[in-house]
Amino acid sequence: MVQVMNVTKKYDETPVVNDVSVTIKQGQITSFIGPNGAGKSTLLSMISRLIAKDAGEVRIGDKDITKTKSRELAKKLAILKQSNEMNARLTVRELISFGRFPYSQGRLNAEDWEHVDQAIDYMELWSMQDSYIHQLSGGQRQRAFIAMVIAQDTDYILLDEPLNNLDMKHSVQIMKVLRRLVKDMGKTVLLVIHDINFASCYSDDIVALKNGHIVAQGTTEEMMASEVLTDIYEMDMPICRINDQKICVYFT
Repeated sequence: MVQVMNVTKKYDETPVVNDVSVTIKQGQITSFIGPNGAGKSTLLSMISRLIAKDAGEVRIGDKDITKTKSRELAKKLAILKQSNEMNARLTVRELISFGRFPYSQGRLNAEDWEHVDQAIDYMELWSMQDSYIHQLSGGQRQRAFIAMVIAQDTDYILLDEPLNNLDMKHSVQIMKVLRRLVKDMGKTVLLVIHDINFASCYSDDIVALKNGHIVAQGTTEEMMASEVLTDIYEMDMPICRINDQKICVYFT
């Protein structure tokens, strides 16, 4: 379980996240949605300790993250940010192996390589495992970075807009992989996502932010309601049901 209690972050005295509290259930996918500038990515970065909060507390399990050693936190939590630049000349397989650093400190054993192979398999990267990262398309690089996070084998996986640069096929692949990680391995996944329909089809819970505040939260069934989404996005958000999934037809 992730507990966020009265967390605030300011830039130049302007609150980007303002006194936010939320509890994330274990063994589920929770999607953070909301308009640009709502504070979603900042909140995710504070939960992962990538950026310091100005006030409040974040607990993962029973531990305050500010009192947890970095190496121990990296065994518990993995995060992938929106922008992932890699200047080093690395193959896909070498990049994915970086996910094992909290355990191996760079000296990988047979168990570490087993995790690397499993991540490559999850993301269907066998055909390009020996390709250099700089030779790949944006979508291929994104899949490789997500495989690195999977290889890290943490209880909590935080992804900031993981579908960036991905086509429809690979976006669906990523979301199906995340569901498998939750179902088969008991992972807890938090992700910032803009496509409300991917959130609807693959999330258990949805948390909506707007202007640095949480304005709505609940199960996917509760959140995928026209009146809820219209208030969040300030546009008409009609909902229809297709194959027992709630789909928002916002582009008409």
